[in-house]
Amino acid sequence: MTILDELKWRGAINQQTDEAGLSELVKDKSVGLYVGIDPTGDSMHIGHLIPFMILKRFQLAGHRPYIVIGGGTGSIGDPSGKKSERVLQTMDQVHHNEAAITAQMEHLFGQDGSFRIVNNYDWLSKISLLSFLRDYGKLFNVNNMLSKEVVASRLEVGISFTEFTYQILQSVDFLHLYQKEDVQLQIGGADQWGNITAGIDLIHKIEGPDAKAFGLTIPLMLKADGTKFGKTAGGAVWLDANKTTPYEFYQFWFNQDDRDVVKYLKYFTFLSQDEINDLAEKVASEPEKREAQKRLAEEVTEFVHGKQAVVEAENISKALFSGDVSALSASEIEQGFKNMPSVEVSAEKRNIVEWLVDVTSIESSRRQAREDISNGAIRINGEKVTDVEAQIDPNAHFEGKFVIVRRGKKRYFLVRVK
Repeated sequence: MTILDELKWRGAINQQTDEAGLSELVKDKSVGLYVGIDPTGDSMHIGHLIPFMILKRFQLAGHRPYIVIGGGTGSIGDPSGKKSERVLQTMDQVHHNEAAITAQMEHLFGQDGSFRIVNNYDWLSKISLLSFLRDYGKLFNVNNMLSKEVVASRLEVGISFTEFTYQILQSVDFLHLYQKEDVQLQIGGADQWGNITAGIDLIHKIEGPDAKAFGLTIPLMLKADGTKFGKTAGGAVWLDANKTTPYEFYQFWFNQDDRDVVKYLKYFTFLSQDEINDLAEKVASEPEKREAQKRLAEEVTEFVHGKQAVVEAENISKALFSGDVSALSASEIEQGFKNMPSVEVSAEKRNIVEWLVDVTSIESSRRQAREDISNGAIRINGEKVTDVEAQIDPNAHFEGKFVIVRRGKKRYFLVRVK
């Protein structure tokens, strides 16, 4: 089975510029290929991850992946599907984002020399205005540029010349990599088809019609209910652990619908066909066990955050399910209770009734606090407290950073200790 056969089985191919030619190419040699990303933010989210999973599969199959960080294109902004112009970032912000994205790529792809990260600022910034117009602009037909979907969708509300020329710059990227690095394949999302084909046209005009350059796009990822993949009620799911904790990341994957989980196993894991088919059978026969979701969460979380992050996420999940949080580390508390109601207190020891009412406002009155304590409805750091005279020592657990209060069966409060 070739890499393209595997991608077809995984449902990961949307369009190819020359299917027969690309199939022949990958049989004969190690192919140079690339995916680009503009540093519009300081972290990728899981929507960005989709084309890079394909790039990773090529890497594992022995091909030569290149990642293009768009320091040049990112400084002007691409004409996104939104109905407005992008706000230009300062170059300081662009460079900050470049460094952050580069670090994430090195984590995902390793540092063993089997892939390269390049920045298109290095070549685009050296092109003068006259060279741009004479060497490249003369080769692009405005009518063809207007017909590209990403541009056509903006014509009604207008598009700046800056964003209009984005497809020329991206085409120059492909030409540069073709000439300097023997890169013959560009991969992108379905919305990049017009830019990819423009790059291939430019290569053919400069290098000749027989130049072997190819494009491949991946399908738009939609959930079974028709909504866009990768968004939650809280917004995007980030790869940066400071924006989306590994526990939240794990839970996102674990909570996937039965109708979507097999598709995501094919897209986002490196499990074999036999393993995925076995999990698909379990989804059909024993959906209540959620084995496919658990494996999906484990595989993607380990790929993005490492094995220890999986261990911590599963520890947090078990603790929250059982109510026994006492064995969690301070780091796990920080992740698992990030979105719980929280309050900040001093490290002073206090009577539990006073502490619940006057210090934390978890209870509305002393009477209610005494009643809940006496009825066994209050747990402090996982332990039931029934003595209304008990003392709370905020430094006693979790490195003196947190106190976890549970009131009733499900209501948790995170108390941060100054």
